[in-house]
Amino acid sequence: MTQTKPVAITGLGCICAAGDSVVACLDAMFRGDRAPAPPVRFTTTHPYPFPVFEVPQFLGEPELLRTSALALFAAREAIVDAGLNRETLDGLRVGVCMGTTVGSTMNDEGFSRAYRAGQEPDLAPMDLILNSNPADVIAREFGFMGPCQTVVNACSSGTDVIGLGASWIAAGICDMVVVGGADELSRITYNGFISLKISDEAPCKPFDVQRKGLNLGEGAGILVLESEQSRQERNCKARAFMLGYGSACDAYHQTAPKPDGDGLKRAIAEALACHNTEASSVAFVNAHGTGTPDNDRVESHTLAAMLPGVPFLSTKGYTGHTLGAAGAIEAIFCVACLEQGRIPASIGFVTADPGLGGCPVSEPLTFTGTVALSNSLAFGGNNAVVVLGRGDRA
Repeated sequence: MTQTKPVAITGLGCICAAGDSVVACLDAMFRGDRAPAPPVRFTTTHPYPFPVFEVPQFLGEPELLRTSALALFAAREAIVDAGLNRETLDGLRVGVCMGTTVGSTMNDEGFSRAYRAGQEPDLAPMDLILNSNPADVIAREFGFMGPCQTVVNACSSGTDVIGLGASWIAAGICDMVVVGGADELSRITYNGFISLKISDEAPCKPFDVQRKGLNLGEGAGILVLESEQSRQERNCKARAFMLGYGSACDAYHQTAPKPDGDGLKRAIAEALACHNTEASSVAFVNAHGTGTPDNDRVESHTLAAMLPGVPFLSTKGYTGHTLGAAGAIEAIFCVACLEQGRIPASIGFVTADPGLGGCPVSEPLTFTGTVALSNSLAFGGNNAVVVLGRGDRA
């Protein structure tokens, strides 16, 4: 990505297993709270119920699939957080760019079984899917008339949309872009990750020597990106600035990262170069940190090579792996931690693995730096990185 000026982040919204707002999520993480449990929204016949991070007591909206309902919930928080309403939004060129992985469109098992059996099932489930494009749902809700796009790029989707949305502002296409990611838990994705043998039967342990895999989660994270002209006209303070975005595909394997971390290295280098950010100025990294043996090994060695001595953590121990929402949620946590000048412990990590390039923080850590990185590594060899700066930095 070529970017000459920082792009302001003026609003944040989040819902996941850690909490139903940005503040609630951060409070839970600093308390060290997490409660993965067997899924309750669908059944499974596995002898061991692999734990997940479900969003509790979220009923959604009957006219929307759960993924889009989660996205809309987080978007409402972000719009309010940015000091916006329908009146202040009137006349602005506002785009929407949302990331997802499955977008809950796999929740049509009943329809599919009936169709394959030669029956003529009601088309209501298909209508629900067609009505639930996450980006379109948000655009309809707020009357946005700018570009509207949903990105499906595996687990880097929620990070990729931040870079894409920032490019729309840099190009003068939009005054403001609502970006983020959303995904719900599904029986099909749950079984799919188990079949790949990368799910843990216990709470996940990113970067720990005993790590066995990930726990799936669900949720949504939304950020409001805004042009400097729009922000100044509204006299709105930036919560943070998007300083850079990098993306690289190593095309090594369908699901595994390239062992030498080449794709991630290139993505980090590209993201830092966007605003000439020195590696030495990075205060911390919110790592992809899934808890799978390969991901944690490759990522830890890459961080040791590219950002030696920089503290890192994985927040997936609090949220589970929220797939297409992960990058957006984790970028939001970076912004909130930059504001507070501290990061929580990387929960689940207890014992160092001598085969890794380093250890995550095992206790809450305070810092004085103003820049953070958020990494996403995805199936297909996709790697995406965003560089975020504290609101008073740029």
